[in-house]
Amino acid sequence: MRTRVSEFLPAAAFRGLSSLVAFTICCCSSLSNAQQAGQFVEPIFRVAHEEAVAQSPQMASRITPPTAQSPLNLELQPGEHPLMPALRVAQEGLVRIDSTISDYSAMLIKEERIDGELMPKEVAFIKVRHQPFAVYMFFLQPHKGRECLYNSGPNNTKGLLVARDCGFKKRLGKFELDPDGRLAMNGQKYPIYKLGVRNLVTELIEVAKNDTQFGECEVQTKQSVINGRPATLIEVVHPIPRQNFRFHKAELFIDNELKLPIRYASYMWPEQPGEAPPLEEAYTYVNIKLNNGYTDADFDKENIEYFK
Repeated sequence: MRTRVSEFLPAAAFRGLSSLVAFTICCCSSLSNAQQAGQFVEPIFRVAHEEAVAQSPQMASRITPPTAQSPLNLELQPGEHPLMPALRVAQEGLVRIDSTISDYSAMLIKEERIDGELMPKEVAFIKVRHQPFAVYMFFLQPHKGRECLYNSGPNNTKGLLVARDCGFKKRLGKFELDPDGRLAMNGQKYPIYKLGVRNLVTELIEVAKNDTQFGECEVQTKQSVINGRPATLIEVVHPIPRQNFRFHKAELFIDNELKLPIRYASYMWPEQPGEAPPLEEAYTYVNIKLNNGYTDADFDKENIEYFK
């Protein structure tokens, strides 16, 4: 039988936990920040096994071809929306993830704007398993030592989040939380069960499907380098604010070797002409290691290597 936190914690300690679970989804900041992420050392764990605007999709839309050869097929077919090549790449990527990637570890960096305020950048070492979905996180910045663990319920239904804070709050131990609850979502844009590369691709597919219904879409693709890895950058711009658009500009970096998105960032429309667009959210995955053979022990709250 689980005991509610509020039943045995003093009120002040319970309120202090509202800052505990500042951890969930995907990440980042600028490319220079992504490069800095390589300086972090992974912890070592040993385990036993508006209403739609009436406009043609082609109206005020354009695509700029790649500046260099990309390993991805981003060829625009005659008469189609500029986002269609990127949408196809994302759909193919989702199939590839489901057929070839069972799990991975990475360093995750994220920045999110919540209620108009850009939250402090978070850096965490993560383990992710796709089936059944599970996540382990060990935070390195800004609150080194925070940990959280999530396992989905039967048939990938919502499960529980196990969390433990760092510093003097560490002595309070670990707690089971509703991932959608007030404590877990404090300072977070998304619940933990939306974390990860696969969830990012799924979300981008839905956004792209929506945007292909409308014009006013500019797409550029070019070759880039992020954290020392060659990548294809797909940049999408909606010049005019519309209720049917979620962002002004989005940048998606796809690793040319892994063919996985390793950075996503979106920006809102500037408040004044000439101003830089404000960052809304950014997520970067660094040092991705695929198919580590994770077992239930890697996502067991009783694992002796966790919550020490």
